[in-house]
Order: sequence, then structure tokens, then C-alpha cells
Amino acid sequence: MLKRFISYYRPHRLIFILDMLAALAVALIGILYPIVTRKMLSDLIPNKNYRMIVISGIALLVIYTVRMLLNFFIQYYGHVMGVRMQAQMRSDMFSHLEKFPYGFYDNNETGKIMSRMTNDLMDISELAHHGPENIIISSISVIASFIYLCTIDIWLTLIVFSCVPLLFIVSLLLRKRMRKAFMESRVSMAQINASLEGSIAGIRVTKAFTNSKKEEEKFEEGNAFFVRSRDEAYKAMGQFHSANSFITDIFNVIVLIAGGLFLYNSKVTGLDFADYSAFVVSIGLFISPVMTLINFMEQYQNGVTGFERFIEIMDTPIEQDSDDATDITSVQGKIEFKNVHSSYDGERDVLNGIDLTIEKGKKFALVGPSGGGKTTICHLIPHFYDINSGEILIDGRDIRSITRESLRSNIGIVQQDIYLFNASIKENILYGRLDASDEEVYEAAKRANIHDYIMSLENGYDTQIGERGVRLSGGQKQRLSIARVFLKNPPILILDEATSALDNTTEILIQEALDELCSGRTTVVVAHRLSTVKNADEIAVVDGGRIIEQGTHEKLIALGGRYAELYRLQFRANAVE
Repeated sequence: MLKRFISYYRPHRLIFILDMLAALAVALIGILYPIVTRKMLSDLIPNKNYRMIVISGIALLVIYTVRMLLNFFIQYYGHVMGVRMQAQMRSDMFSHLEKFPYGFYDNNETGKIMSRMTNDLMDISELAHHGPENIIISSISVIASFIYLCTIDIWLTLIVFSCVPLLFIVSLLLRKRMRKAFMESRVSMAQINASLEGSIAGIRVTKAFTNSKKEEEKFEEGNAFFVRSRDEAYKAMGQFHSANSFITDIFNVIVLIAGGLFLYNSKVTGLDFADYSAFVVSIGLFISPVMTLINFMEQYQNGVTGFERFIEIMDTPIEQDSDDATDITSVQGKIEFKNVHSSYDGERDVLNGIDLTIEKGKKFALVGPSGGGKTTICHLIPHFYDINSGEILIDGRDIRSITRESLRSNIGIVQQDIYLFNASIKENILYGRLDASDEEVYEAAKRANIHDYIMSLENGYDTQIGERGVRLSGGQKQRLSIARVFLKNPPILILDEATSALDNTTEILIQEALDELCSGRTTVVVAHRLSTVKNADEIAVVDGGRIIEQGTHEKLIALGGRYAELYRLQFRANAVE
């Protein structure tokens, strides 16, 4: 894992090297002040060497100016490096996510994926920047200050350093409590966000049922939990910082008492006033990096945890074509299923030995009860899922020998649940073929019977449709999705409950566009309303993962089986309406 983490430094190694050199210089500069102080008190001031006093002061000022510039470099370019590494990780993760199979998104919530993309990578970025700096600056500062203090008086130094274990023990115990408290506050914040997201997403339902007060109560419950958890978190944080401040004060008391005693017995100890003053100044240089190292442990834990979660995503298998897979060209559209068995969890078969043949240019309908396997058949044709056994052929070629990209580029899909992007109408239609011209977009819209409506809008094709197309009706969304497929112009078409959510009048209008779309293409239609598939070249009844009946509408009605029963039930229901 460390090797993979370091690999993200390689494109930025120049900035990293300069950043580390700057950190090293800052650490070494920090020890100069007590050295100069000691020199002044022991030599320059007693000997009234005013010229060297002034020169020493000016030299320190110049050095501190240099340190200011170095600190700017560290803060600015160090963070820039961290952000660039974060951006690269985010790009890698997004690219990886784009290659995941459908099954991954079936089992993982969008919010959790987004958390890994944002919060986790932010923790990694902070570790990437501050980690090496903190280790270098703090470690060198601690070692340098220890060595320097030993040169002043080794016994006084050892007395002071004997308190360091106490600082670490207290800090680690209190930090553990603080970490737990802040983790709980994160949970409470997540609860607020979840409540808020649900309330905003369901605002239309809330207004329709006049349940605003209920939503306010749910939100306030989470809000109160947040206040309580933050109260505990800040209490733990107060204890942590106050305890650490108290211990650092103890360091100063020890230095004051022990140093005073050593100074009082200077004839024995050899400690003079200049040494004592330098020791007092230097102890602060020691305590500060020690605290930095202690605080760094929390950042290290967050960063490592975030990178582990990042690696978990990056190590998740992606969709991969077989080694001998090649592109498919000049697709005619013949589809064959040969004894296909398929499951989503690898255990219970959703499809049990499906056999069917759809000739090129024909319209094939799948009907039957919900959960029977109709949509699964549709998902298998573009190779969204792998099958357990059997074969699926396109123009006689097993789809496993065809690259997924070339296969899917020849298949158009119109579903019941239309997803539109929060963009303009034109951009949403262009999703069918990104390199299409404006004239081709307009022609696709005309064929989908949506052009006139678009032109009636103030901004026409540049009209923003809102999140998930919220500003459009169900029929308008469906026509936009049909326009996408017209623009794509695929030889194979899949209509999965494309009109089931629409009213009868809208369905008739949409059906006209769909009939034109189906013309000359191999079409697989999934429908509950049997009236929409009466004119299909062939109809298959799917139930329990099997095809239990197959034939034309007239043949299935004459058969008097399941299809005929479903058709009579729907006919009676329509007659009652």
C-alpha cells in the first residue's frame, strides 16, 4: 500500500523535493535563536561588543525573512501538491467507477461512493502534504533541540525529557476519547444530511400531504442529536488541549525550578545565566514539535484509513473484455439466446434455460408477471451482466467475444425510468451521439415529436431542464429519451416498459414516435399493456425465469393459455374503466 501511495508523488517529485528541503531548512533555522541568545548573553553583551550584537540581530532578521518565504513555499506549494495528488486520485477513481459492472451499483449506495470521492480523498490530500513535512520538521527539531540542550547541560536536559512519556500517555488517552466523540458528531452530521436530502427530494410529497411539521420534527430530532454530540466532542477537545497545555506548563515549571537550582549551584553544575536563558528559550522549540508529532497521529490515521478505502475501490474488479474480444461491425441485428442461465447473486437463477431467436428487423415482445425475468433478458443483450451458462449471440457471434463498447454502441435502450442530466435539452439529446451536428439534433427531436414543444420555450434547445428533468412532464422526458436513440440510430432497440408510466393519451403520442423508431430495427419490447404489443412479430410469455409460451398474438390467443388469460383480464379491466 505504501508503494502505491508513494507512486502519486512521482509526477510532483520536484515540488516534493523542494518542499522537503524547505521543511528541513525551517527546522534548522528554528534552533538558531537560542544559539544566538546564548552567544549574546555569555559573550557579546558582557564584553560590550555592540557591533556584533547589531550584526547578529540583523542576521537573525534576514534568516527569519528567509524562513517566512520558506514557510510560504511550504504552505502554498505543499498544499498545491496535495490537491494535485487528490485530483489525480479522484480522476483515477472516477475512471475506475465508470468501468464497474451494473452489479457494483446494485450493491453500493451513491452517497457512500461520493463520500469516498470527497471526504476520504481530502484526508489523503492532507496526509500527503502535511505528513512528510510534520515528520521532517518535528523530528529534526526534537533531535536538534535535544542535542543542543545536552550541550548546555545534559543532566538538566534528561530531567526535562523524563516528562515526555507523561505527555505522550495523557495525549494519546485524551485523543482517543476526542476521536470517539468527533466520530459520533460525524454520524450525527450524516443523519442530518440524510434527513435533509430525503426531505428536499420528497418536498413535493410533503406539500401534497401537508406534512411539513412532521418533516420539521424529524429534522429537529437529528439537529438535537448533533448539538449533543458536538457538545461532547468540544468537551473532549477542551480536555485534550487544556491537559496538554497544563503539561507543557509543567515543563516550564520544571525548567524554572531545576534550572534555578542548577544555576544556584553553578559552581558545581557549571550552569551560568546565559546557559540558563538559552535553555529556557530552547525548551519551547522542543515542546512544540513534540505536540506536532502527537497531533500528527490523528491525521495519519485519517489519511491511512482514507487511502485504504480508496484502494478498496481501486482494487474492485472492473468490466473486462475477454482477451480475444474484437469489435463488431455492420450489425444486422439477429439475437439468439441458447440455454441461458443467469443470476444476480451467483446463487438463485433469475433465468432458467432461456432459448429464443429474434430475426433481424423483427419486433419481439416479452410479457408476463413482474419479477419473471423480462428486464434481465434486456440487460443481458448489451452484456450489462455476465451469464452463468449458455450463449447469447448477435449475428451468430457470442457477445463475450465482442468488445462491450462496440456491442453497446449498436444497441439503443428506452426505459420506463428516464434519467436526464441537469443540463440543457440539446445536451441531453446529444448524449445519444456526442459528435452530432445541430441539424441532426433537430431532426432527432422532430422524429421524436418533441421539436415543436422545444421551440415554444423561451430558450429553445438551450433550456435547462433541472435535476432529473424535473421541469418536464413524463411524456416530454420520454420523448427526449427517444430523440437520444434516434440520434444514436442503432440497429438493435430495447424498449423496457417505455410507456407503462404514461397516461393513455400521452402513450398514444409516444407510441407513434416509438413505432417510427422501431422501423427497420431489431426490437425487443417489454410491456405490461398487451395492447401495445399485439402487432409484434412474436411474443414470449416469461414467468419464473422461463419462456412458457411463444408465438404471435393470434396464435397465443387461440392457444388459450397464460397470454390469453392476461389479455382477457386486461380487456375486462379496460372495459370497466
